[in-house]
This record gives sequence, C-alpha cells and structure tokens, in this order.
Amino acid sequence: MATRPRKALGRTVGLLTGLAGICAVAAEPPERGILVINYENDLFAGEDRYYTNGFRATWITPPRPRRGRIATTASAIPAFPAHDTVRYSYSVGQNIYTPEDLNSSIPPPDDRPYAGWLYFNLGVGAKTAHRLDRLQLSLGVVGPASHAGNTQREMHRLANATLPQGWNSELRNEPAVMVSYEHQWRLLKLGQDQGWGFEMSPSASAAVGNVFTQANLGLTLRFGEALPYDWGPPRITPTLSGSGVFTAADDFGWYIFVSADGRVVAHNIFLDGNTFRDSPSVDKKPSWESCKLAVH
Repeated sequence: MATRPRKALGRTVGLLTGLAGICAVAAEPPERGILVINYENDLFAGEDRYYTNGFRATWITPPRPRRGRIATTASAIPAFPAHDTVRYSYSVGQNIYTPEDLNSSIPPPDDRPYAGWLYFNLGVGAKTAHRLDRLQLSLGVVGPASHAGNTQREMHRLANATLPQGWNSELRNEPAVMVSYEHQWRLLKLGQDQGWGFEMSPSASAAVGNVFTQANLGLTLRFGEALPYDWGPPRITPTLSGSGVFTAADDFGWYIFVSADGRVVAHNIFLDGNTFRDSPSVDKKPSWESCKLAVH
C-alpha cells in the first residue's frame, strides 16, 4: 500500500479501498501455537515508492489464562470480551518508507522522506463466534538504528533494481512507542460451513503513540468455499484489519475478499518527521489510497 504525501495543513483523512486476491487456508492451528510470516513489497506491483517494504514475524500462542499487565489492561476495557482465556502474540518487524525520487541524495521538499521502523509487538486477543478484540503494545526505533537503508539496498541489489541514493537524509533515531486497540465483528454470515459462503465484517481501531496516532473504521467482505471461521488474512500495520491465525471449516478452503478502510490521522512520524528533533517532513493532505492485489 502506498500513500503519496502532498502539501496541506491539519489532520489527514485517508480512504483505503481495494481487492486482495485469493486466500488458501490450512486447517485449525495446533495447540502449541502458530508462526505467521508476512512480507509486503511494492516491487510486486511494479512500483518503488512511499511504503515500499514490510516484514513481520509473529508467534501466536494457543489459548492461555489471562495473566500479566497487558491482559489486565485489556480486561479493564469495557468492550474487551470477558473470557477466562486469551491468545498472546509476539511480533518482530520492519517497515521501510521512501520518496518517489530514489535518484536524488536529498528528496524534494514535497516528497515523502526516507524512514525505517524496527519494532517488537506484544499483544493479547480474545474472540467469540461473532467478535474479535485485540490490544497491542509496540516498542521499537525509527531512524538509522532500524537498518532500513541497509535492508533496502541489499534487496534492490538482489532484484537488480534502482539503488536508492538518499538514505543519508532519513529521519533521525527516535524511540518508537505505540498502543493500539482493534475491534472486529461479524455483521452478516450466509451459507454453510462446508459449502459456498458470504461474510460481512466491520472493524474499528485506534492507535496512540509517536509513530501513529489515528482512528480507523473499516469493512471486509469475503466470498468463498468452506469459508474459514477466521477474520481475514493478516496484514502489516497500519493497513487494514486481518486475522493472525487461519482457521478452516474443512481441510481446504479459499475465499476472495474486498476491504475498505477510512482513516483519520492526527500524527504519522513518516510524514510529520521526528517528534523531538528537526528532520525531513512533508505536509499532509486528505487523500485517496489504494491497496495492492495480494495472494495468500
């Protein structure tokens, strides 16, 4: 997913729409937990700009008793399901952002600055048949310590793509802290578990921190055969909602999904620049954004 920054003042309102391919789904995850790997790169869509690369590895535990501060905090949220068991998630990831012009050592003032984000996420989630709630704490770093420049240069050498020339102008090092909460629910589900099915799932989320401070409202439509009773494919922050675990009603299931997401952004460090130091930045403007075709 790519966002072109343009000059404007005030908050940003983004509307995300898109078609995201076909999902092949495995059976119920084993009780020992599951490892989920996400990789996104705009080179797959023939582009090389803005949000250009994302990687995340997540370990999701089997259901466990509530314990620890993050679970206690989640229990204090009125909307969070009052379950005795929850699933914990542990993620490590890296996001890379670049301007459209990769040949200039200093990007134009109206183009997105170079930036990288290396993070660790600790999350807790609870679900019922009709809803999913997740609370997540993200800790990491933005700037050269994220090693985003090294990652992108090596990836471009392997792909024989244009080498970016402006990483010396990237955002400065800054600790990155963010807390986010997400709520998804099933508004409509039609069809049989073993046959054709259709599902409509709205979502609402919010994040507060020096990386993103924003609120989202979204909707996902799914249609397929042996429609799995999960919450859609996993995707990398700050894009659309999705499930961390695939669960299927049969040995094999597939579906096509369409998602739309409206986002109000008060702060985005990758556009606004460093919080406590002078750095490259660009003014925000209400914009339309599109999701790329994805296959899972």
